[in-house]
Amino acid sequence: MRQLVQPLAAARVLVSKDAVTYYEAVQQFRVAELDGVVVGCGALHVMWEDLAEIRTLAVDAAAHGRGVGSALLTALMDDARTLGVSRLFCLTFEVEFFTRHGFAPIEGQAVEPEVYAELVRSYDEGVAEFLDLERVKPNTLGNTRMLRTL
Repeated sequence: MRQLVQPLAAARVLVSKDAVTYYEAVQQFRVAELDGVVVGCGALHVMWEDLAEIRTLAVDAAAHGRGVGSALLTALMDDARTLGVSRLFCLTFEVEFFTRHGFAPIEGQAVEPEVYAELVRSYDEGVAEFLDLERVKPNTLGNTRMLRTL
C-alpha cells in the first residue's frame, strides 16, 4: 500500500503517512489485485456513529481506466452500509471521480454542535480535516471536502 501511495504523496495528491500508520489501520483497508499484483487500496475510517471517511484511495498508474478505483470505492461504501454508517466524507483533489459516485462538495460543518464538540477531541488528522480546523489547512490547500449520504 505504501508503494501505491508514495508517488501520489510525492505529488501532494495524497497525504504522506508513516509506516506505523498503515499497520495501525490495516483492518480499515481494502486492496485490489490484478494478476496477483496489488494495484489499488482504500480505507474506511469510522469517525462517528453515522459518519466515516474514505481514506487513502489510490490506484497504480498502470491500472488507471480499468475500474479499480470505482470497485474499491463501491466495496468501501458497502462496508459502510454493513456497519450502519449513513454518511461518507472524503478530502480530495479527484472531485470529478467522487462526484460520479454521488459525493458533493461541502462548506462549513456537516455535524451538529454536540458532535463537533466530541470530534474536536480526536487526535486523528483526518477528523481535523473533516472539521476544517485551522491547524490542518496548510496540508489541505486545494483539496475539496466532499460528503455522500448512503
